Amino acid sequence: MATTALVDPDTGLTQAQLAARHGLRVAGERPSLVEYSRRLWAYRHFIAAYANAKLVASYSNAKLGQLWQVLTPLTNAAVYYLIFGVVLAQNDNIPNFIAYLTTGLFIFNFTQSAILAGTQSISSNLGLIRALHFPRASLPLSTTITQFQQLLASMVVLVGIVLVTGEPLTWKWLMLLPALLLQAVFNAGVVLFVARLGAKASDLKQVMPFIMRTWMYGSGVLYSVSLFDRLPGWATTLVQYNPLLVYIELARYALLEEAPLLNESLTQLWLVGAGWALVAGIGGFIYFWRGEQEYGRG
Repeated sequence: MATTALVDPDTGLTQAQLAARHGLRVAGERPSLVEYSRRLWAYRHFIAAYANAKLVASYSNAKLGQLWQVLTPLTNAAVYYLIFGVVLAQNDNIPNFIAYLTTGLFIFNFTQSAILAGTQSISSNLGLIRALHFPRASLPLSTTITQFQQLLASMVVLVGIVLVTGEPLTWKWLMLLPALLLQAVFNAGVVLFVARLGAKASDLKQVMPFIMRTWMYGSGVLYSVSLFDRLPGWATTLVQYNPLLVYIELARYALLEEAPLLNESLTQLWLVGAGWALVAGIGGFIYFWRGEQEYGRG
């Protein structure tokens, strides 16, 4: 049975036409992609302030406070060096294994921490989402910024380790900054993607640590990437396009003189790294935007 639209007797317009004439819109309606981007830019100061607040709050209950930004990566590096450098003797095969290992760990941890936090960035802020109207992408993006701030503290530690272990300061170190910026864009896109998935499936946060652990072992973080040469040709090619392996190798190329690399072509590394940043950044943003009206409901 067809429904008949109600018509205002004074104007002869339907309710929809009357609402459009006076600029009224459906509550929670998703704006256009361009308009959404404009609104998100208008909230850039909120995103930065929220990221800073989360960073400070994460260490507020610890006696050493934000010093843990430095102690945590150092402790992780020490544990992995004990296992892979001393017990498994990987340091016999890699020049300056300490710097090689810590570079891989710090770069990988940037993405891992961002994704794990981003998975819950919507589901853990439902009160804020339901109380206030703002672009929901602000939350996962602030998570990425928080992790980037922690990365900067880790980079201070990493630079100290690299210098102390005998690596010279060269012009190649300048390549580290654009590599980290490409990784940050990649992280933002992936975080937006998993934030929408996590908003729908709350169990994703339980699965994600296992996914990231598997990704770590496939990214040459803890051992020489030369081991991947033993794989079949197609598998080696697939590993070469692993985005985290690419960003790790860019960082190792910048900081270390004799680090073994799976991708010998520097041009290929930059092109793949930029490609992943572009695809993940744009794709993740569009995917998250398409679910804007869903967040906080149900």
